[in-house]
Amino acid sequence: MTDRVVRASMKISDFQTKDVINVVDGKRLGHISDLELDLRQGIIEAIVVPINNKFMGLFGSGSDMIIPWKNIVKIGSDVVLVRMDELTQVQPQQYDKTVYIDRDGRATKG
Repeated sequence: MTDRVVRASMKISDFQTKDVINVVDGKRLGHISDLELDLRQGIIEAIVVPINNKFMGLFGSGSDMIIPWKNIVKIGSDVVLVRMDELTQVQPQQYDKTVYIDRDGRATKG
């Protein structure tokens, strides 16, 4: 008997509409706003969920929750179940390896 491999695909826009739920405490964490990608290996390293700490709906906190891909338990039709024993907030990341290419083809670090 041969093993059958089922391949599934999903658009990023479909992924972003799913609720992210922590299976540890059952709390809804929000929706996925971004993905962290490893372009060399072509894999998703983490999902990014914004933390909605707003005062009277006016001011956002500007922080994100980074959830490593290994912490995703299940991707369902409506939800993404994650296991986060300890939730950490991360300020918007400053990438020090950004390289900008100008029109003349010269590379400069950002």
